[in-house]
Amino acid sequence: MAAARCPRFGCVVSASQLELAIREAGLAEISPQALRQFEAYLDLLLKWNSKVNLTAIREPGAIIRRHFLESIQCAQALPRIPGATLLDYGSGAGFPGIPIAICRPEIRVTLAESQRKKIAFLREVARSLALASEVFDGRVEEMPPDRRFSFVALRAVDKMAEASKSALARVAPNGWFVAFTTRESGPGFEAALPQIQWHHRLPIVGTSHGEILMGQKF
Repeated sequence: MAAARCPRFGCVVSASQLELAIREAGLAEISPQALRQFEAYLDLLLKWNSKVNLTAIREPGAIIRRHFLESIQCAQALPRIPGATLLDYGSGAGFPGIPIAICRPEIRVTLAESQRKKIAFLREVARSLALASEVFDGRVEEMPPDRRFSFVALRAVDKMAEASKSALARVAPNGWFVAFTTRESGPGFEAALPQIQWHHRLPIVGTSHGEILMGQKF
């Protein structure tokens, strides 16, 4: 099995190392196919990131710890909903949407991104990994007004408070709002969205203050 290579430093990260990181983080195991997809995803991310600024984190092990693990944690925590759809609001380099599409292939994931180079990267990843995911090339506000999703996820989005309001409009009735925040900002975030009944505050693996907030729209 090929391993992902860091083009600048020549380092190698294999699927077995990702598997070990998942185990050490206390997360559920993922399938061999998912491990291979993550390996290919990392390879593409490293290659593109040398030319396009996709993420400031460039060391493969740090990408696994900072991006992959918490996205996998989110994927494993999402409730099981038949025919579920998910909007990754401001997907950027594909977190958490692509890991969710890998770990939960039954969820139809839409990756929303407005920057052209990032759009091209997301489409290449979806094609290369054979993911049943849509890339929406524009601002979420430009989506048809009636588009709603079972889950809407926000992670590392600029102007989070403003984004959360437009994201809320995309959550279907009884759907779920998922936000990556911190222990300090979480309570204020929850209070700003009274339409959401918050159910979970999950400490993000490998961090001292990160949290994943999950709540249901009523």
